[in-house]
Amino acid sequence: MTFSLVLTQADRAIDTLITTLGARGYTVIAPTMRDGAILLDQVQEVRDLPIGWTDEQEAGSYRVHARDSRSLFAYAVGPRSPRRFLSTPRRTLWSGQRTADGFAIEVARPDSPRYAFIGVKACELAAVAVHDRVLRDGPHPDDAYVRARDQAFFVGVSCGNPASTCFCASMGTGPAVETGHDLALTEMLDGDRHELLVEVGTERGAEVVAEVQLAASWRDAVAEDFVDARTIVSRSVEKMTRQMNPVAARDVLAANLDHPRWDDVAGRCLSCTNCKLVGATCFCSATEDVTSLDGDGVERVQRWDSCFTPGHSELHGAGSVRGATRPRYRQWLTHKLSTWWDQFGESGCVGCGRCISWCPAGIDLTEEVAAIATGESR
Repeated sequence: MTFSLVLTQADRAIDTLITTLGARGYTVIAPTMRDGAILLDQVQEVRDLPIGWTDEQEAGSYRVHARDSRSLFAYAVGPRSPRRFLSTPRRTLWSGQRTADGFAIEVARPDSPRYAFIGVKACELAAVAVHDRVLRDGPHPDDAYVRARDQAFFVGVSCGNPASTCFCASMGTGPAVETGHDLALTEMLDGDRHELLVEVGTERGAEVVAEVQLAASWRDAVAEDFVDARTIVSRSVEKMTRQMNPVAARDVLAANLDHPRWDDVAGRCLSCTNCKLVGATCFCSATEDVTSLDGDGVERVQRWDSCFTPGHSELHGAGSVRGATRPRYRQWLTHKLSTWWDQFGESGCVGCGRCISWCPAGIDLTEEVAAIATGESR
């Protein structure tokens, strides 16, 4: 089901949308200001959004600042993606308690809130689709992810303010929201005009919009609205200075596993795992058993892990097979950009640029791929 309309009072419309989704039992997640960053978190009303704020990002740099604007969505992506809510950083798989006869084991049942995401960008929706192939539709589905994902409601927003670290256009994942959404918004702000073009993508999206229409001002979408939306997207593409060809990157890395550039980047990489923790498509995890101090309780937990940690490649009797930074960084980059194609038929990168902005050493994967392609060793 697809149809469009325009909500003519953006602030009131988003407030109504948040209320409507909350009444339907969703926990509403949207961009908001936390700890000096614009990131996804629970919101209760439109005033929780970072109205009039934007971000500036560069390699190893992230800053927010106020701007003279009423815009609700004038920023790129922050350090959190939907991954944090659909595949939580830590969860208990089972727990045990000592009894008179031994141990009683209780298997944890996935009980995820019903999340509704407002304001996610096209690259983030593309990342959710990547996780779907790995964690839901693959041969070993993650039951907790499947439950959270199947209940999730997505309101995407076409990106009009990409960061300098963004390169989704060259990856084919943005900046326009085209797939993976229940509702897609384009914010149109010009003078006194502050409207939202709404494109409905699913039946449940249509049901939510029908409720919003009862309390918010709206009109039918006309041809000029779609022209304005395309202009916003075109300007967004023009602002992107970084780019990467996903197919070329796959082939370049596969053919250069011993390139001297790997030594160069290893000298700069801190193995801090920041790129993994903010990554929208990463899914590495570790499983560990935790025993209470008195020995009467135990639980098995699954937590996010990273191929940058020594223990991630630990093999019984052999130790860590990637004991240095060079093979760890090479594993991360070649998996994300090259061997991911062999496993899942696509790139593991969506061009969100998070790993560039939040790398304390300012390492830029687009720069690394370009250097390897040209034979540069720095």
